[in-house]
Amino acid sequence: METNENLVEVLNDLVRINNDRIEGYERALTEVEDIDIDLRGIFQKMANESRENISELSAEIRSLGGEVASGTTGSGKIYRVWMDIKATFTGHDRTSALESCEYGEDAAQEAYDDALATDVDLPVGIRQLIANQKAELLESHNLIKKYRDLHQEVSR
Repeated sequence: METNENLVEVLNDLVRINNDRIEGYERALTEVEDIDIDLRGIFQKMANESRENISELSAEIRSLGGEVASGTTGSGKIYRVWMDIKATFTGHDRTSALESCEYGEDAAQEAYDDALATDVDLPVGIRQLIANQKAELLESHNLIKKYRDLHQEVSR
C-alpha cells in the first residue's frame, strides 16, 4: 500500500502545480489590458488546460484509493507574491505578464521532470499520462516565450 501512497503523492504534486498554473493565469488575466485580447485568450486556454490535467490526474489518484490535493505548492504561493511585488514596480503590461507566466511555465516543467524522474514505480499508463501532459505544457511554455520575445522585439 505504501507504493500507492507514494504514487498518489507524486500525482498530487502535479495537481498542485496545475492549481498554481490556474491561479497564475487567472492573476495574469487581471494584469493585462482589455485590449490584449490575444493574451486573454491564451491565458484562459492555459488555465483550462490545467483544469483538464487536474481532471485526468484526479481520476488516477482516485483509482489508487487516494485523496486529491486541493491546494497549491508552497513555491506557487511565493511565485504569486513575487508577481504582486513585480506588478507594483513595473505596472500591468504585456511584458511583465508574459515574463511572470514564463517563470510559472518553467516551474511546471520542473515539476513534471521531477515526477518522471521519481524513484516511485510509475505504471506505464501513468508515466504516459505525465509525459503527455508535460509535452502539452511545453508547447504552452514555448508559446508564452514566443509571445514574450516578439513583444520585446516590438517594444525596442
